[in-house]
Amino acid sequence: MAKEIKFTEEELKSLRDLRDNYATTQLSLGQLEVQRMLLDQQSEQLANQKLELEAQYIEIQKTESSLVNSLNEKYGPGNLDPETGVFTPTENK
Repeated sequence: MAKEIKFTEEELKSLRDLRDNYATTQLSLGQLEVQRMLLDQQSEQLANQKLELEAQYIEIQKTESSLVNSLNEKYGPGNLDPETGVFTPTENK
């Protein structure tokens, strides 16, 4: 039968410190992964909001084009002062 060997307090402390360092580092890695997941979710939400706003912008452009065409058909080409609402037709040359 092999003789038992007892580690010194210093050796035991070194082993406990090593174990604690591993545990702390693993916990920190897990926390970083959770933060990365949350950032990915936020990034995805921002990308979705951007797509929605781009679609809204395109719809606004279509509405603008339709309104301009309608006003041009009704009043002809010219300039509108949006502050006063006064439309000045351009002279045909």
